[in-house]
Amino acid sequence: MTDVETRPEEVGKILIKVQDDLRQLRENLTAGDGASISIEQLQSALSKTEQGLQHRAEQMLSQLNNQVQTLPSADAIQPPGFIALETTWDLRKQTQGQQRVQMSQGYGPRERLRQPNPPGAAPLLPLRRGEVMQLQGLSPGQQSKQSLALRAVYNPHSQSNRNVLNDNFGIQLPLIPQKREKRKSSQRALNLPVPAPKPVMGSTIEPLAVLPKANRVDAQLAPPPISEDDARKGILSLIERGLIPPAAQLTLDPSPVKHRIVPLHDPEDRNKPPCTPEVAPALAGVRLDLVSKPYESQQETMARMPVIPPHPQSIPSYSRTTSGKSRATSASSQKAKTPATMKTYEMPLQPMPPPTTPASGDFKMISHRFAVQNGRIRDTTSEFLSFKQHYCLTWGSIVTMLRHVEKMLSNFAVPVAFINGDKLADLAEEFELEIVPSLDDLLSCIVNRDDVENIIYKPGRRFKGPNGRNIASAKIQATWKMYRERSTYLEYRRRKWAAGVIAISWIMHIKMAKVRHQLKQVRLDNLDAFRTRAKKFARSWDRIKKSKRVVIHIPSLGLNREIRDSIHDFGIRQNTQMARLCDIRDPNVDVIFISPVPLSEETLQYYSKLLGLKSAIDSGNVEDQGEFAERYKIIVPEAIKSFPTHRMCLSTLLKYSPQTMLRIKNLIRGREAYMMTNVPHVDDLDIANYLEVPIFAPEPEVAHLYSTKSGCKRIFASAKVDMPPSEYDIYSLGLLHESMAQLVTENLLVKRWLFKLDDEFDGRGIAYCDITEHLKCYRWALKEQKRYGDKWSKKWAQEPVFIKILSEIGELLEEHSTPVNTKVYSTWDKFLTSFLSKGGIIEACPPSDSITTLTVDMLIEPNGTSSIISCGDQIHADTPFSCWGVSVPQASVEPELLNKCCFRIADACKSRGIMGYFAVDFVTFIDPHTMEQQLWALDISLQYSDSLAMFQLMSFVSNGTLNTRTHVFDVPPPKQEAKKRRRRLHGTDEDQPLNTNRFGVMSTRLLHTNLSVVHYSVFFQMCRAHGIGYDIKEKQGTVFTLIDSFNREKLGMLTVGETLQGALASFARNLSVIHQEISAPNMQGETNFQRAIGDIEGILGTTIQNADEEETDDTPEPK
Repeated sequence: MTDVETRPEEVGKILIKVQDDLRQLRENLTAGDGASISIEQLQSALSKTEQGLQHRAEQMLSQLNNQVQTLPSADAIQPPGFIALETTWDLRKQTQGQQRVQMSQGYGPRERLRQPNPPGAAPLLPLRRGEVMQLQGLSPGQQSKQSLALRAVYNPHSQSNRNVLNDNFGIQLPLIPQKREKRKSSQRALNLPVPAPKPVMGSTIEPLAVLPKANRVDAQLAPPPISEDDARKGILSLIERGLIPPAAQLTLDPSPVKHRIVPLHDPEDRNKPPCTPEVAPALAGVRLDLVSKPYESQQETMARMPVIPPHPQSIPSYSRTTSGKSRATSASSQKAKTPATMKTYEMPLQPMPPPTTPASGDFKMISHRFAVQNGRIRDTTSEFLSFKQHYCLTWGSIVTMLRHVEKMLSNFAVPVAFINGDKLADLAEEFELEIVPSLDDLLSCIVNRDDVENIIYKPGRRFKGPNGRNIASAKIQATWKMYRERSTYLEYRRRKWAAGVIAISWIMHIKMAKVRHQLKQVRLDNLDAFRTRAKKFARSWDRIKKSKRVVIHIPSLGLNREIRDSIHDFGIRQNTQMARLCDIRDPNVDVIFISPVPLSEETLQYYSKLLGLKSAIDSGNVEDQGEFAERYKIIVPEAIKSFPTHRMCLSTLLKYSPQTMLRIKNLIRGREAYMMTNVPHVDDLDIANYLEVPIFAPEPEVAHLYSTKSGCKRIFASAKVDMPPSEYDIYSLGLLHESMAQLVTENLLVKRWLFKLDDEFDGRGIAYCDITEHLKCYRWALKEQKRYGDKWSKKWAQEPVFIKILSEIGELLEEHSTPVNTKVYSTWDKFLTSFLSKGGIIEACPPSDSITTLTVDMLIEPNGTSSIISCGDQIHADTPFSCWGVSVPQASVEPELLNKCCFRIADACKSRGIMGYFAVDFVTFIDPHTMEQQLWALDISLQYSDSLAMFQLMSFVSNGTLNTRTHVFDVPPPKQEAKKRRRRLHGTDEDQPLNTNRFGVMSTRLLHTNLSVVHYSVFFQMCRAHGIGYDIKEKQGTVFTLIDSFNREKLGMLTVGETLQGALASFARNLSVIHQEISAPNMQGETNFQRAIGDIEGILGTTIQNADEEETDDTPEPK
């Protein structure tokens, strides 16, 4: 009947016939007068009934397909005890379509089959699979009323729907506006989306009372009374709302905990097997238990039968969770019964009670449990027989699940397992559609699951069962195949990855090679363009230097990357040449200065005022100050902000600043211009090619080659000037030892030897070793030199000493060599590593205690003209090998001798294609053996030096010039008013001529960390208060250069005086005053002022001593 859609009009007729057959069966059973009947008779009766039902079902199908009947009156009255059809379905929760689907699928019949009849009730026939329920015969009036009620319930738009539900089921439906429902139904009919109902916003509960604010502020106030509504919310709610203090001690009266004696059960009862009721396959509703109970009459049985519930239960969900819960409930609601055997059914039969609607839920006893031993079910035990008898109607699916359990326990060789029959039945219902249950599903049916899991999950247990040897071999084969295939796959993946890496690397190599080739070609093109412009620049130089022009100053230190990264505050180090702005002294020159660091407004105002003094300096009148802002531009590349942590040289930053490049190009458009760099770099060629201007400097490669220590030795050798004993181009340790031993052998009187790295600058890459103090064979070598006399210069005479010194020189250098700058090279090993990788020279230190180092700045013009721009004596502060400052002009060497050496070096540079500014370092001393002054050429720097920039500032503020022949710096005399000539009295001296000579002391390396706490305005006020300033009329005083706008820790200073001693003394006094003003006893700061003052004092002592000696020599001897 599950395949037929039941209609209320025809179901009544079919059920009346079924009721007649059932009544006849009951009469036959009760006619035996308590005597036992055989199972064959009962099976025969049941088979006849089934045949009748099948015949009636066929008739019903025929009637439904071919017959139309008129509905009877809806006023039929239901007889007492009638079970309405509505009670079988939950009309409050299901629609008509859902009911038909559930009825067609036979949803829930198995649950009702397991419900036993109440004691004393007449047995019912077992329901066939697919049947919904058993109905009592209905009269036509009842059928009509039932059909109308069902129609009204099925149709929610019916006018009697609300009344039927209210009258029969006590359900009061809310009133729903018809327009909205019609609109939604029309939208559903047109397959249009139905809008979701709008949520009702707002609170659904009333606010609860809380503790008043006064009580929360003052805890001593009496608490407010608690109402009954608040008390019903519970003690926890009262505490949370503050009505009851959290620390209050509460006492509940009466106490919710009641004491009672625990009943103790007999230990023997726990070992007894549970007794469950069993039914025969054909006697679903017959009592077969052997336990005698008092006879209950039919009236008592009917009295205990459940009545029609006012709110019928829905059909239970066909899931494992709900089914298991319903079984547990039914099992705990009944009493235990003794199971019956499968053979005999001799028992008194009870009369069948009237049919009633089964109550919701299963009425079962305790769960069925049985044992599985060694993978086989003990099917002869009473527990298993009881379980089998209870689930006889669904035994087919249970048997399949039992086979799965047996197979699982047998495969894992589980000795004993106890199965929960009810859970197994639930599992069988869930997996009856040929779905194989998982291991976890099967374990859920086992009572002693923990013990079984310990056995199952034990390694190797799978192979203890039957056919375990074959399974183990198959497992081994599968594992080996998996390992082999996995290894092959991994090897394939590795090779594929390697092939991908190789392919990507090759592609990147090709692309990088292509890019390198393009860059190389671009640089070659830039170099060719540079050479072409240089030739044109050389031909036009005579015209350009006499016409208006623009000089683009780029103070870039184009050093290699390792040196740049090791220089602290690299940008400030490049900005030490701010004095290049003073080139506007030439009225034909306009300056574009590229600043490597951002400049503050205060710094820009200072340089604007400083450069505005040009007119006042020329006239000698302070009031004649002008504005020269149009003649100079200070530009900061925008790439400085893009690369704040990259220590790029200024040329590279300018190259990556397109806006700045475009601005410069617009500023020089249509005007003669050229670039002037510091240390040349390859990026200078890109800038010059973009701006289409020449560079006033040599090629970058040429400049780097001859700026090295080994390169300058070649120039000195070709210029044939004196230089210290040395060896250059040393790149191996063996060559270092041999060269050192040879130099020591040839120059035994030299006490200290210097090791200089080729590419370092500013005295950073220098180490020294005192050979004579630690050489063991030194005295013996002196004796050998004395023994050979004039023949000592011969190689054969020096060979024994050379071999002896060579054997000792390696250990001596390892133990007694010391780097000068320990911040860069902390140990000799690190210095030696860099020395051998980059190359270097060995050079003798002058054998004298009084040494003076000179710096000469020279210029080779594009047309080949050489000239000396400035010359001065060096001042040392940090180390004796690093220039800290210069005193101009030099006063240590005869000008003629110095000029001769300088022009020879200039000619040697000119022959190598060197053009532009360069600096030459000399050292002079008195030879202790010959007592003659020696002049050695030490180094060449093919760059625009700091001393040259400061000399330009000195020339700007004093309006003076350097006489390169006599090395005297002269300034024009001040303009004097015409005075009336008076007769000179006898005995009075003539007016002394004005001193136009000037000496300058300059430095760009002033460092004091305490300067950062003083603003420039306060700093200049402090200097003015101590008389530190510049006298425009007298052309002497002090001028500063601001190079660090933000930290303000570094600055430059120039002091101009009439004498060298006066300039040195003023410089030292200024340093001392500044140090005292910005320092405190507990805040000295890091500074180099004190070391510079010490060196200046030493120079002052030497100059005073030399002046005294000159006066002594000039004094005529008495006759």
